[in-house]
Amino acid sequence: MPATPSASATPPTPGVELAALLADRELGLRALTGAGERAPAVAVHAVHASEMADPSPYLLGGELLLTAGAQLEADADAYVARLVAAGAAALGFGVAPVYEEVPPELAAACARHGLPLLEVPPRTPFTAVARTVWRLMAEARTRELRRVTEAQQSLAAAAARPDPVPALLRRLAATLGGHATLLPAGGQDPGRDAGQGTGQAATRHAGRDLPPEAAGALAALLTRVGAPGGPATATDAAAGWQLTAYPLGGEGQVLGVAVPDRTPGDHAITAIAAVLLTLLTTHRPAGTEAGALTRLLLGGSPAEALGPGPWHVVHARGTGDPQALAAALGTVLVDARGEEVRLLAEREPGPLPGWRLGVSAPAGPGALAGAEAQARRALRRAEAARAPLARHTAGGLDALLDPAEALTHARELLAPLAPEQVRTLRAWLAHHGSWDRTAAALGVHRNTVRQRVARCTALLGRDLDDPDTRMELWFALRTLDRQDNSPVT
Repeated sequence: MPATPSASATPPTPGVELAALLADRELGLRALTGAGERAPAVAVHAVHASEMADPSPYLLGGELLLTAGAQLEADADAYVARLVAAGAAALGFGVAPVYEEVPPELAAACARHGLPLLEVPPRTPFTAVARTVWRLMAEARTRELRRVTEAQQSLAAAAARPDPVPALLRRLAATLGGHATLLPAGGQDPGRDAGQGTGQAATRHAGRDLPPEAAGALAALLTRVGAPGGPATATDAAAGWQLTAYPLGGEGQVLGVAVPDRTPGDHAITAIAAVLLTLLTTHRPAGTEAGALTRLLLGGSPAEALGPGPWHVVHARGTGDPQALAAALGTVLVDARGEEVRLLAEREPGPLPGWRLGVSAPAGPGALAGAEAQARRALRRAEAARAPLARHTAGGLDALLDPAEALTHARELLAPLAPEQVRTLRAWLAHHGSWDRTAAALGVHRNTVRQRVARCTALLGRDLDDPDTRMELWFALRTLDRQDNSPVT
């Protein structure tokens, strides 16, 4: 169970460049003088139509805002300035319904503030523009998914070569169209001259040469991430290159990549390479089948790496030797990372001196992901109760946490919100994110609900479109609802 970046094969949805919209003859959009030369390179991530005098409170950033100017203020400069401050990607102006042509003062304001301005002809409905954006985004996402899948296959093939580490680095650099560096544990100099050795202790490089400024910035990034207690990942930019560093396996090794232009799938591709490099370079106890684990991570069945079981996932925290703990549990499958140790054992553990253990329910090879979550929660319960061991217990979410611990977590999680925001969030979650039904339940306008939920997102620093986040917030709200003395109602 190596500690590596998540190797998700699902990159975020890329935006749509304005150039693609302008090239669609069916839409007939026209870039006006006020759009400036940067218009084709601007990426649109959403479409929003509004005739409000000030739609900026309802923008999240990256939108192509469409309007016919029904409520356009006399002060076009202030209107455009607010859109730019809200992060709008571009402005599309529909002619004919209100104005026969785009107001010159609006074009001049867009030119001053650098906001791309498109003219939408009378024959083009705003919904047609929106549908084209969604279609192009879906096509771009499909292309990125295909790219990640093909990269996964080529990286796996490179990992199977007789010289797997340099072959994998070369393939990664070629796939990203950039540069890749593997800094060994304790490495200091990731410069090109350091990578000529053949042993595992030598820094290895592949791909395009970096300019001195970018090479120096990458060196600093690798040293920072590889230091004890360094961040999980780190990014930087220098000399037109985008730089990222990933620690490998918790032993001080670091993978660094540099690309001239970062695309949404680059992180997923690099994460796959990081998993493979961890398996290839990290020291493992005798008996660990790295080849089988590689097949598992590359889409194979868990049965290829493990016997039928049943297996217990164990999370442990203590001051003892992790290898001695593994020996006591009769397993060599141990990931000793930081203060918390993860293990996979065939026999059910009992309490052990010097350790607090969280133990999952017995699970077959195909159910280890759920068992991992069970063990993590069980360890939290053991720590809260100061018990040497806690096992997973069935009975729903309420049975998984100590009531006092759950209440403390709920209060801390929702502390940034005012009572009205809590009330809105509770209603919005109860109505499954429906703006209209939430507005009806609260007796307010749907735009008010949107504004409050957007404010909750900012205050909590969470993605409310993530189902895991919604579940955690709903659990916290239910926990507070059961407390008569809760300060947040």
